[in-house]
Amino acid sequence: MGTANQLLFIGIGGHAVAIDPGTGAEVWRTPLKGRDFVTVSPAGSQLFAGGGGELFCLDAATGQVVWRNRLKGLGTGLVTFAGTEATAAARTEVARRRAAAAAAAT
Repeated sequence: MGTANQLLFIGIGGHAVAIDPGTGAEVWRTPLKGRDFVTVSPAGSQLFAGGGGELFCLDAATGQVVWRNRLKGLGTGLVTFAGTEATAAARTEVARRRAAAAAAAT
């Protein structure tokens, strides 16, 4: 089984799914509250998934939902993602927020 950085991520039938590209075996499957079409964007140890007007952040290794944003007031349409620069910016922002939270806790 591959590590999170070696997995293939797909969105299908209301689920985010991780596949081992070497064997084709399913590593994990996470339902996203009955959404039909799911878009995915890997970002290091995280996987961002969008569907039905909601955004989810999943742990890429386990598929566990880290957080979700219902994107209130924006409808229930398709969630699309920008290219690699956007995912790098998202990783940077997550790291910045974690560092700020850690500093505030001490």
